[in-house]
Parts: sequence; C-alpha cells; structure tokens
Amino acid sequence: MGSMDSTSAGRTAAARDRDEEGRARSARPRDGLGRPLPYGEEGVPRQPEGVVRRPEESVSEAQRLLDEGKPFHAHEVFEDAWKSGPEEERELWRGLAQMAVGLTHAARGNVTGGARLLRRGAVVAEEWAAGGEVRPHGIDLPSVIAWARKLAAEVERGEGVPVDAGARAPRLRGAA
Repeated sequence: MGSMDSTSAGRTAAARDRDEEGRARSARPRDGLGRPLPYGEEGVPRQPEGVVRRPEESVSEAQRLLDEGKPFHAHEVFEDAWKSGPEEERELWRGLAQMAVGLTHAARGNVTGGARLLRRGAVVAEEWAAGGEVRPHGIDLPSVIAWARKLAAEVERGEGVPVDAGARAPRLRGAA
C-alpha cells in the first residue's frame, strides 16, 4: 500500500502511520506508560522493537525500565526476548511481558485489566517454572510471581489505584 492510498476513513495511509505493507507503525508520541499523546507533544523515547539481546541484557534493560516507571516499555523488551529466544523459554518471557502489561494497566488505573494480566502472567511464569528452573537468567521467579499476585490483590481492593509504576516495580533478581 503506497502512502497516498486512500483508507476507509478517507485518510491516507501516511496519515494513519502505516508502513508500505499497511501495518500500523504509529509515530505518535507516547508517555512513560505507553499512552498516546497528541501529535507535536514530546513523549518518552520509544523502545525499539525487534532487538535481539542476550537474556541477561533483557533482564537488565527491563529492570531499568521498570525502575523508571516504564512497564509498557519493559514489556516490549520481554516481548522481544519471547519472540527471538529459544522455544523452551518463550512462556517465561511471555509471562514476564504479561506481568509488565498488568503493571502498566494498574498504573493507568485499569483495575480489572491490571489485576487480570498480573495474575495471568504469574500463572504462565509459574507453569513454566514447574519444569524445574526457578532462577532463569538470574530472575528470582518465585518472588516475581508472588509480587504479581500481591499487587493484583491490592489493585482489586483499590489500594493505591492508579499505582506508582516505578515505586511498585518488581525486583527481577530479588532484593537489591
């Protein structure tokens, strides 16, 4: 699809931030929680997609972003690891990505979505860990799973909603 092709809404593909194949590639600025901002406003730098990192680098980068209150961006790092990593680790990274998105929703004030995704990610990570590995790449998986369940319960009770994403970020490698 060329940039001047018309869309059903009468807008050009370029006006809808689409690539040459018509896939969404939003250039719209975003805040630290991934929410779109009006065009022309300054957002936070986007997390590049499709970056292949060593697992330890993924954990370090995700922790940095979580500590900065950017769980949406940490989710992107986990998603890259999920998509580029070995098949046997995909569920680990998917669970971590879901927990990061759960924190994102809780920080946005979405009680239902936040609690649901925190729990879903905890279940996925727990099922993956049932295979025997509880500290993959230095991640303290039991603590992260417990963190997600505890935060989900607090969010559902309305405690601190929306949550402060940076203050409530998990310690992926355990207590600092």
